[in-house]
Amino acid sequence: MRAASGLYYYAMDTFEIITKEDVARAVYEAIPQIACELPNDVLAALEAARTAEGDTRGAIVLDHLLQNADIARRDRVPICQDTGTVWVCLEVGPDVAVPGDVFAGVDEAVARAYTEARLRKSVVCDALFDRANTGDNTPAFTDIHFVDTPGARVHVLLKGGGSDNASRVVMLTPGSGREGVVREIMECVRAKAANACPPLVIGVGVGSTFDKVASLAKTALLRPVGERSGDDRVAAFEEELLDMVNATGMGPGALGGKTLALDVHVETAPCHIAALPLAINMGCSAMRRATVELTCEPLAFRAQGGK
Repeated sequence: MRAASGLYYYAMDTFEIITKEDVARAVYEAIPQIACELPNDVLAALEAARTAEGDTRGAIVLDHLLQNADIARRDRVPICQDTGTVWVCLEVGPDVAVPGDVFAGVDEAVARAYTEARLRKSVVCDALFDRANTGDNTPAFTDIHFVDTPGARVHVLLKGGGSDNASRVVMLTPGSGREGVVREIMECVRAKAANACPPLVIGVGVGSTFDKVASLAKTALLRPVGERSGDDRVAAFEEELLDMVNATGMGPGALGGKTLALDVHVETAPCHIAALPLAINMGCSAMRRATVELTCEPLAFRAQGGK
């Protein structure tokens, strides 16, 4: 219908809206939980790795990791003293409307959660010019993805410094091809995996642009351990990489054994004809992440200007 003011009003009953309060609440509630309790898929993968190790030095590492996870869950204390930076990724489906200030409450939620749960604050004011601690683990680092899946969900990841420091972004030439990608991944694994607290979950991004490929690799870490890509070619590549990584014999804690990585997840994307972007994002044995499905409010009417 048309109002006297000259604005057209369209009924949009199929749409819902999420608010900054919805997102902030999800972040606030997730942080103390994932700081102290491993996701079920990660815990199950560590247990399976322990069974597979048999009698190796890596088995001793896994025994300690599992004991540590049990103590953290039972006593509600952090799994690791590095409680990480907070990455918040909002996924929005086609049936959801998003206000421009949707992340406005996230930093306050992070500050409250880290203070109340007595988690270590690890963020500095400026990477180059002011290395003073911000005192509340803010700012959080946020991202938003628009997807085909209906509804909205918030992914929260607590990312430790050691695993991020072991990651890299490389702009390969197209001629490097598949072999060049594999070579670069394995070089990174041999050089850096020991510093990232293995056994690892390794996220790999291939394609897009320099600034987006790292996001592909980080997003790959959100997929549950053992869940393969929906693309058969990528799924086979993931299996191949996982076998190659574990065949190094570096094992848990890089002290020798069968399981250097619990899984390798790969996300690919289009790119420029002259480019082959590659990002490798290491996820440590404390893969602290959660996904929260948001309950959206109905958006019955929306005003749109017009004559």
